[in-house]
Amino acid sequence: MQRADQAIELARRHGWSEEPVAAFAYAVLGRTRLWQGQVEDAGRLLAHAERTLPAEIHPAAGLMLHYARGSLEMARGRYPQALVAFRAAERLAELLVTPHTLATRMRSHRLQLLVKLGDTQRAEQTLAELDEQQRESGEMRIALAALRLAQDDPQAASAALSPVVNRSAPLSNPRVWLVHAFLLEAIAHDALGDTGAAARSLEQALQLAESDGLVLAFLLHPAPGLLERHRGHRTSHAALISEILNRSAGNTQASLPGEPLSESETRVLRYLPTNLSKQEIADELYVSVHTVKTHIHHIYTKLGVHRRWNAVERARALGLLAPSSHKR
Repeated sequence: MQRADQAIELARRHGWSEEPVAAFAYAVLGRTRLWQGQVEDAGRLLAHAERTLPAEIHPAAGLMLHYARGSLEMARGRYPQALVAFRAAERLAELLVTPHTLATRMRSHRLQLLVKLGDTQRAEQTLAELDEQQRESGEMRIALAALRLAQDDPQAASAALSPVVNRSAPLSNPRVWLVHAFLLEAIAHDALGDTGAAARSLEQALQLAESDGLVLAFLLHPAPGLLERHRGHRTSHAALISEILNRSAGNTQASLPGEPLSESETRVLRYLPTNLSKQEIADELYVSVHTVKTHIHHIYTKLGVHRRWNAVERARALGLLAPSSHKR
């Protein structure tokens, strides 16, 4: 960040801000701001770099820029736009003589994006096509955990993450990716009802994120209910939790109008406050249970939650469901 700021200041001083040489600094600073969850600032910086950097002339830098754009759109909840950016990055990667260091990270994020788009079958197939060394990387294990959580299998998600959180699986950027791993592990433990383990994993994620404010993972995998409960217990990261929740709320408000619930998803949403199982909801709506599971996954993604009761609370707060008649 310091080097990028210095480069940008020098460029401004000499009138070079619109030159490709300055675009590298804008791209690096934008990517760093994105890691810190400063989505709007990151978007402004990346847009400047995109305007001034010809990706065809600098494919490696262009790859990094498209990858950052894809991650930014994922954080905003604009998944189709993110997919376009990742595909552009992959096309540039094919122009390089040797594999780029970002390739594994980008592949992991693209798999997580497929999961968010509800295309779990393609994500599963893509993972199966990787060789053993690729599948055993920490980034791929994190993508696998996200897939298993979407498939309502938190036990398998936790197992996938075990080599990552115990540091035996290789990671190209441990400082950033371990935050993802511990956060997803916390979500898995919470889904299994192990609140103690969930709190410990979440505290680890917050501890790693604290020093540099690396909150991007919390925007890509929002868990507001889990964070709210954790803030009410003993934690040395209450201020960071508040910052994450504020940033998540801003992103949700910005992305929901562009990603509204479909009519079919809204029909399923109305059954979530009941005690009906997914199969019983499917019977009520005369659709398959697979269809109901897909709609529920899309509802969770659009509302930024991971569990049924969180979805109900969030939907009521947004006025998508009538307020509860019961007092807590």
